Amino acid sequence: MSPAFDDSRLEQETLPPAAEQALRRLASTGARIRTDAGDLEAWCGEAAARLERPRGVLVVGPEARLVRSVLEPQCPVPMVAWPLDRVPAWVGPLDLVVALDSGGVDDFHSCLDAIAEARRRGAAVLLASEVDSPAWRAAGGRSSVRLPMVSGDPMSAAVAVLAVLGRIGIGPDVIPEQVARAADMVAEAASPHRDLALNPAKGMACALADADPLLWGGSVLAARASRRFAEALRRASGRSALSADAAALMPVIMATEPRDPFADPDIDGAAHRPVLVVLDDGAPDPLGSRSRLEEACRRRDVAVRTIGLPLGTEEEGPVGNYVTLLLQGRFAAAYLALGLGRLEGQEGSAGEY
Repeated sequence: MSPAFDDSRLEQETLPPAAEQALRRLASTGARIRTDAGDLEAWCGEAAARLERPRGVLVVGPEARLVRSVLEPQCPVPMVAWPLDRVPAWVGPLDLVVALDSGGVDDFHSCLDAIAEARRRGAAVLLASEVDSPAWRAAGGRSSVRLPMVSGDPMSAAVAVLAVLGRIGIGPDVIPEQVARAADMVAEAASPHRDLALNPAKGMACALADADPLLWGGSVLAARASRRFAEALRRASGRSALSADAAALMPVIMATEPRDPFADPDIDGAAHRPVLVVLDDGAPDPLGSRSRLEEACRRRDVAVRTIGLPLGTEEEGPVGNYVTLLLQGRFAAAYLALGLGRLEGQEGSAGEY
């Protein structure tokens, strides 16, 4: 049985160590982005000198799909986000392999094998990795550009890589300082020192405390943020959370029985009803999917919540908007875990919210 949610846990003056660790890591997202993009100008100069316009781009490692989602609308050459260790057969001397590495030889997120094979085939490599990791050593060569990462955060590494690719004409302009500033604004609004009435992340946690979340994002990046938010909610609560497109969510909403106004939760038990969470990055919705979902929710008495772009973050670009939506969701997931008592232990795992 799922533990009961207690919103008074969100207002504690002294947080449990695991909760403090989780919230502190979320709050330092902007700092990690700035740290990992510290030598951006030097990297861009090196990339411009060493990397020619490729025939195709292959992206590997954690957050490869984020890089693809940002690049696809403007990338002048074909590109693929590749989930496997071995690179596809078409990769050769005319191609660029973009690798985001976050571990050693035995780490699940190591790009060592993909980088080593790409180098054997003569492909150019753009690698974001910790200095002197196995992947870092494997990428050595005149046609390789290595970006030293220190935070161990795949998302901040992706921001640095996107900034470099934008400067050499393979993607849109990404300014890490703008992305970091957007992250800082979310962290300030979601601070544990702001009480529940003024804290949107705490409010979202309360709204999802007894719910089965249904998450939807209209654009490619908003949909990706919704999937990552769903992962964080599942870790936080141990319950289901579904992120999908409108066609997949509609049958779940339409199958929901209208709320019984005479139900007594003390006698009948708490009813876990779906709640639709819309992640809105301001992108147009030409198919009207959002309006159809919200109309179905009104007909079936399903609550609708929105995570949008706070004032001051609307002009930070697609990557800044993505980080804004995702970080709001991760703060809400951390507060949900705290309210459920899943971050009470002195030595409990803070998880990755």
